[in-house]
Amino acid sequence: MPNIRVGMNPLPWVLTPDGFILTEPILRTAFAEIATTPFKGIHADPPAGLDAAGYRALLAEYGLEPAPGYFSAGIDTRDLVESAKKHAATQAELGNTEVFLATGLTADRIAHPSIGYGADTKLQRVIDGIGAAAEAITAEGVTPALHPHVGSAIETESEIRAVFDAVPDSVLSFGPDTGHLAWAGITPATLMTQYADRIAAVHLKDVHLDQAQAARDADANYFEATVTQFTVWTEPGRGDVDLLAAIDSLPDTFHGWVVVEVDVPEADTNLASTELSAQWITDHLRAHTF
Repeated sequence: MPNIRVGMNPLPWVLTPDGFILTEPILRTAFAEIATTPFKGIHADPPAGLDAAGYRALLAEYGLEPAPGYFSAGIDTRDLVESAKKHAATQAELGNTEVFLATGLTADRIAHPSIGYGADTKLQRVIDGIGAAAEAITAEGVTPALHPHVGSAIETESEIRAVFDAVPDSVLSFGPDTGHLAWAGITPATLMTQYADRIAAVHLKDVHLDQAQAARDADANYFEATVTQFTVWTEPGRGDVDLLAAIDSLPDTFHGWVVVEVDVPEADTNLASTELSAQWITDHLRAHTF
């Protein structure tokens, strides 16, 4: 049976109406509320002004600990390898042995999410960048896990497979996100089963598939689909993704993190959303630990 550690991403506090704002005061608000729930592991993303030691101390103030963070590879940036190396070194200092590796969101795919808009125009260059970032992360003793993300250059099943065909498993593992896979029309459990031996960590996320389809039919952009016009995201168990099938796809050899993410809560408050997530974990993954 897999040995799962369950953590969460405080994204609902960080993703504000004014955009993504990662500061110590915002994290203190988030951590104080999260600390009232069973969650202990926190997606590790130190804010500006805090090094790894300072961030770990901040977590410890609230009885929390680091869970794998997330590196977004800007494929067109000149300092990709150095940025990946620096991020991995921070994760290693925090005690994390895995990190989610994604490509940055692009303007055309934000405008037309989940359909692989403009596919193949830059795919080989993207794959080369992922491979370079993965090698740099691996060299720091951290396992990079490919995280397909709606709105990014690696969004569809064919793109995911192309990356895994090109970059060896000795360099790149898999960090599936059940919500992003489902929104892109992929059955998470099926793809996760096929690449089970590469899975190093998981993002557990739920989706209203009817909302995803309605947004797609309306050609809604990413933010219209998730915030202003449609409700793609929701708390675990309130949507249509077969989360238990996804968990069941993990091999017995899996000993890693499952990080719950609710990018945009459907519950009334961030705390209520987190409590709903914790209840789903308690009800369905009793054999595992927060």
